[in-house]
Parts: sequence; structure tokens; C-alpha cells
Amino acid sequence: MTSPASPWPFVTPGIPDDGFERLPGIPLTPRELRVQILVQLQLLPDSVLWDIGAGTGTIPVEAGRLCPNGQVIAVERDEEVAGLIRRNCDRYGVGNVTVFEGEAPTCLNLLPRRPDRAVIEGGRPIRDVLQGVWEHLRSPGRLVVTSGSLESLYTVSQTLSELPARNIEVVQASVNRLEKRGSHQAFVALDPVFILSGEKIG
Repeated sequence: MTSPASPWPFVTPGIPDDGFERLPGIPLTPRELRVQILVQLQLLPDSVLWDIGAGTGTIPVEAGRLCPNGQVIAVERDEEVAGLIRRNCDRYGVGNVTVFEGEAPTCLNLLPRRPDRAVIEGGRPIRDVLQGVWEHLRSPGRLVVTSGSLESLYTVSQTLSELPARNIEVVQASVNRLEKRGSHQAFVALDPVFILSGEKIG
């Protein structure tokens, strides 16, 4: 579902970060981490994906392109940020993304379709959000959660083990980028992120 005029005409994911419109203070999932998340989601052409805390909309844009016969539902509580996601989708000609303005987990019952894939990029308390998404996740299905702290890593790991999720994986993604600093070049580290995934079967 990519427009001929799309600024990223390739079938592979990994749109450069500067290819997205941004708002001050709104997080953007860096390209390298975004690709790792997409790998863990194991999307199919007709997948229904929920993205909770979609932020700038990088995952909805990439997933919408990868699932031409599917649907992506991006949940974002802030009206201005929801508009940002819509603009980024329009920029890449992605027409199968629905942006829902609401706060998880209370809004989940209002979403139009149950997912077989879900990614949680935000929301508090994370335990309640995770449990709420899990209840709606179809089986078989996959859930991916990102965590930027040891505290949330522990909470997510414990919650996944209690649900119970199968085939739990934890990846600690650390990325360094070569950047120009004055007349020199140096490797600059991005904030490390934990990517947790699990399967709902039966």
C-alpha cells in the first residue's frame, strides 16, 4: 500500500528517522530498533496489529506497508500526536492504518478488531496495559513489548510468565551511529532498549 510518490519506494523496512515528521518531546523509535521490533512481530500480509502508544507512528507506517491486506490500529491518547501519526501515514501512502485516540487499557474494548499481533510501546501501568492487550489478543498471536529500564523489564518479564506466554524472548538492542562532531566523526550510542516477545497459543 505504498504510493508511487512515496519518499521510501523500497519494499524493505527501515525508513530513515529523518523521513518522519516529528513533534518536540514525542518519542520516535529509531530505525535499527524498529526493524528489530518488526522481526519479532513476525507479520503476515493480512495481520491485524495493535500498536499501543504509537508515538510518532513509525511502526504503524512500516507495518502498514508490510501488511497490504491487513490492518494496523494505532492507539495514542494525545490528539495532536494522533494527528502526527495520520500525517506520517499519508506521507508514505499507507491507507490501512486506523488511529484511535484513547488511553490503554481502558480504551481497548472500543477498538474495532481483535489483533493477532500487538506491540506495546507505551502506557502505564505497564502491567495493566500488557494484561489488557493479552486478553484481546487472538490465538495464535504474538505480543512484543519494549522497555527502557530494568524496572519495567522485570515487570514485563514477570507478567509474561504469569499469563502465560510461550516462547518468550528478550533482546537487548544497543545501537551506535557514526555522527559528525565538528571536524571529527564519532560513534554515538542510542539509549539501549529491551525488546520482549511471546506467543499466545491455545
